Amino acid sequence: MLGLIQRVKHASVTVNNEMVGEIQQGILLLLGIQKIDTEETASKLIDKLLTYRIFADADNKMNCNVQQINGGILVVSQFTLAADTKKGTRPSFSSAAPPAQAQALYDFFVAQLRNKHDKVATGIFAADMQVSLVNDGPVTFMLEME
Repeated sequence: MLGLIQRVKHASVTVNNEMVGEIQQGILLLLGIQKIDTEETASKLIDKLLTYRIFADADNKMNCNVQQINGGILVVSQFTLAADTKKGTRPSFSSAAPPAQAQALYDFFVAQLRNKHDKVATGIFAADMQVSLVNDGPVTFMLEME
C-alpha cells in the first residue's frame, strides 16, 4: 500500500464541480492500492499515518503528528501511484489492485481511519477528481507498507 502524504494548510477535492471533501491544516493522503495489499497492510499504514511526525513543535522541529495538532486528513484514491515506471515511457499498472479489491480495501481503510481519527474527509473512489491544496513547506513523503 502506497501513501503519498503532503502536509497542507488546506486541501479539497471536487467531483463534477461539487466539493465532496475538504480539510484545513493536516494531511492530504493520495492512496495507492496494490494487488499484494490486505486489511493488515491498511491497518499498518493507518497507524503510521496517525503517528508520523511532520508538524512543527514549539521549537519549529518536526515532532508532532496529525493527532497532536488536531489536524484533518483528506484521503484520495490514486490508482496511478501503483504504476511501474521503471521501463519505457508508458506506465504499467500490472501491480495495481483490480477495482473491486481496491475499493474494498479503500472502504476498509477509510472506515478504520475514521474509527481512530475524527477529522477525515474523502474523495470518491474511482471518480474523476480535481484536488486543490496549499502544501505547507512543501512537505511531502511516500509511505510504503508491505
